[in-house]
Amino acid sequence: MKVLVSTLLLFVLGPFAFAQPVKTNSSLLFGVAYYDEYMPYERLEKDIAMMKEAGINVVRIAESTWSTMEPQEGVFDFSHIDRVLNAMHKAGIKVIVGTPTYAVPTWLVRKYPDVLAITAQGPNRYGARQNMDIANTHFRQHAEQAIRKLLVHVKDHPAIIGYQVDNETKAYNTAGPEVQKQFVAYMKTKFGTLEAINKAFGLDYWSNRINSWEDFPSMVGSINASQIAEFAKFQRKLVTDYLAWQTKIVNEYKRPGQFVTQNFDLEWRGYSYGIQPDVDHFAAAKALDVAGIDIYHPTQDALTGTEIAFGGDIARSMKVDASSGKNYLVIETEAQGFPEWLPYPGQLRLQAFSHLASGANMLEYWHWHSTHNAIETYWKGLLSHDFEPNPTYDEAKTIGKDFARLSPQLVNLKKTNQVAILFSNEAQTAFNAFKFGWYSQNNYNDILRPMYDALYRMNVGVDFIDPSSQNIEQYKLLVVPALYAAPDSLLQRLNRFVKNGGHIVYTFKSGFSDQNVKVRTTPQPGLISEALGITYTQFTIPQNVSLKGDPFGVGSDNNKVKGWMELVTPTTAKVLAYYDHPVWGKYAAVTENTFGKGLATYIGCWTDGAVTEKILADAVRKANLWGAAQLLHFPLITRQGTNEQGKTVHYLFNYSAKPGQLTYPFANGRELIKGETVPKNSVLDLAPWGVKIIEEQ
Repeated sequence: MKVLVSTLLLFVLGPFAFAQPVKTNSSLLFGVAYYDEYMPYERLEKDIAMMKEAGINVVRIAESTWSTMEPQEGVFDFSHIDRVLNAMHKAGIKVIVGTPTYAVPTWLVRKYPDVLAITAQGPNRYGARQNMDIANTHFRQHAEQAIRKLLVHVKDHPAIIGYQVDNETKAYNTAGPEVQKQFVAYMKTKFGTLEAINKAFGLDYWSNRINSWEDFPSMVGSINASQIAEFAKFQRKLVTDYLAWQTKIVNEYKRPGQFVTQNFDLEWRGYSYGIQPDVDHFAAAKALDVAGIDIYHPTQDALTGTEIAFGGDIARSMKVDASSGKNYLVIETEAQGFPEWLPYPGQLRLQAFSHLASGANMLEYWHWHSTHNAIETYWKGLLSHDFEPNPTYDEAKTIGKDFARLSPQLVNLKKTNQVAILFSNEAQTAFNAFKFGWYSQNNYNDILRPMYDALYRMNVGVDFIDPSSQNIEQYKLLVVPALYAAPDSLLQRLNRFVKNGGHIVYTFKSGFSDQNVKVRTTPQPGLISEALGITYTQFTIPQNVSLKGDPFGVGSDNNKVKGWMELVTPTTAKVLAYYDHPVWGKYAAVTENTFGKGLATYIGCWTDGAVTEKILADAVRKANLWGAAQLLHFPLITRQGTNEQGKTVHYLFNYSAKPGQLTYPFANGRELIKGETVPKNSVLDLAPWGVKIIEEQ
């Protein structure tokens, strides 16, 4: 049975709160990952004293310590877990326990070498974490035993409020012979016959046709994008099934009121950037009680808050159809992090409240202390290597105090957005197979993120949906980047969305192929041409192309077309921009079309971010969604929601090293941090990297 998010965080009720009937009051969680077993000397008592001083009320433990917990097969030692649980309980600090399965012990690899995944590059070697085959029988057997032994041992401990299953789970590119056999079984179930597969995937090409199940080839060598995409979908399913399997085990032991979560991560570009290609987040989150997310981002002069908002909006959207609501847990984010991430004064506070503004109910740093050896030596925690107070720790103390004081107004923030971005794992895999040509380095997230970034900069609240979402029709405006692969049913649904009064903005490379990455035989963009009122059959890589007459008023440097252009001919659509080029100038670049009661916009080329923002701003206005929040613009960011008292809360952030000033455009309110009255239309000053939180009265 799903647990209400509003009942997850009852640490204030005392040590046995979670053994009692669930109640409705709750508080924000502020915490760290804590690894007592890494410590170079005994300091648990001092660590707890420093945590209490910082207002830390939750720690996450145990997810990294299989080899410490089970040093030899069947020999278990829980002393490092027990001492932390007991000490935290005594101090009134709650604990999330992680299942320790994402890094395998040496004895398991020695006895069962097959637990290491075989990837397209060959067999993995021991050393790195997440190098195993999560579907391997020997791994599953021993992982289950480790999980059960741990849970039997800790399940009655009053400090535990919840469990994290595994850690940033993916399939880790596992593609060995046993995985290939499982894939063949999956294909038999899904398609039934080889003839159906051959037809759907076009396997007559280059004599790739499969005429016997015994001849089914490994996907490692495939050059067929349909096969590659289906195998990627299968690998994502391995992750979904694996997390559901672990969650089912944990559910046998958890007590009423405890939760199960997972710390999902995002596509990594040296920081959290885009949609994770290796996990179907929406499907994988279904088994969990509450979604969790790891969000890492640049700081100092590069701090914009975009990654915090993006990751939070993804996490909040994962459980949109669950009775537990949409709030989520930030299980990992940086305190100091990489050397280049050391925050300027004020930035740690700005970051913390930015997470809450997206609907987070917990903020947890990775990690408490900096480690003194191994690969993450210079990924610093809240404490530096000397374990003494530092400016970042001192700033965290102010966050802890404010979280505790303002919990009644800020916990369980409910957000209702009327704009959504439709993303698709299937479209992502398919698009990435071809990109913008053979030598292109750009991928799906390079298209999606600028769309999100433009909305964020305009202070337009956004949810995420995917093709499985049941709530598409509740939105007024959909933004659909590069929906390269999609079934007819989805495209027809999107046409109906427009016909019934919705507004939609598509980018290039949408509607191009079916769900099996087979290009449609009709003029492009296929079925959505009906709503868009356009057609095209040719495309090219632009060279010295811009938009004719600078139609969006962005200046010559921002008016250029890059990377991709489709030669669009309108049928019923209005042209918003033509190409400026001696040959391609007769073709449309951006169009909009009235279809039924709604409006459909098509961006047929890769535009500069300034143009993208202008197009989306126009779409927001025409959807009648331009409001008070849009009077502000980056670096002044505002995000809002409704608190448990039914009052609207406005977060105001200044993502700049310069002081900011704004005319407060919302209803009369009270600034919660300083307790000051804020009338509508009053002039507010925001310090560099400053925060104000205003509750409407």
